[in-house]
Amino acid sequence: MTEWNIQSRAHSCAGCGNPFADGETYHTLLFDERAQFRRSDVCQGCWERQFSQGARERKGFVSYWQGVFAAPTPPSDLIQKETAESLLRKLIALNDPRYVPAAYILAVTLERKRLLKVREQLVRDGRRVFLYEQPKTGDLFTIADPNLQLDQLETVQRDVAALLEQGLNPPSTGAGAPPLSVPAPAPPPQTG
Repeated sequence: MTEWNIQSRAHSCAGCGNPFADGETYHTLLFDERAQFRRSDVCQGCWERQFSQGARERKGFVSYWQGVFAAPTPPSDLIQKETAESLLRKLIALNDPRYVPAAYILAVTLERKRLLKVREQLVRDGRRVFLYEQPKTGDLFTIADPNLQLDQLETVQRDVAALLEQGLNPPSTGAGAPPLSVPAPAPPPQTG
């Protein structure tokens, strides 16, 4: 059975090596070279000088087509989705109690994806606190457990999704920071 592993369109000419310009016509030749197919994209000049005469008679010739090069669009800076780790870093830097539940959910998510590791679990002022490490950088994150109840999880997850989508500074609606629908963290359970 033949594996169809055809390369994507090149960004430069296989003949002269010059990069294709946006809107430039290019020519593609496909050749069967024993175990695989080889794609060659060439500019108009190289096509006329080297390939137009007798291309179909070349050994292994399979197909030919012509297209117009469309330069890849650069990523838009207008819409920047947060990564979970960059959002967590920002929430920690804000040190705003409203974001404690969101920071906790982000840390747990990153732990499950093995991007953060719990290095230690402490009890401080009657609350559990996790010390997470980012193994690649060695950065440490101190995350308080907000003692979320099951009925609060869905709301916090929705808030985290909104923060990831819109960032901490969404388009202004006349208010300051985006309102979170999560109540303040519950007090720790009383013991003995």
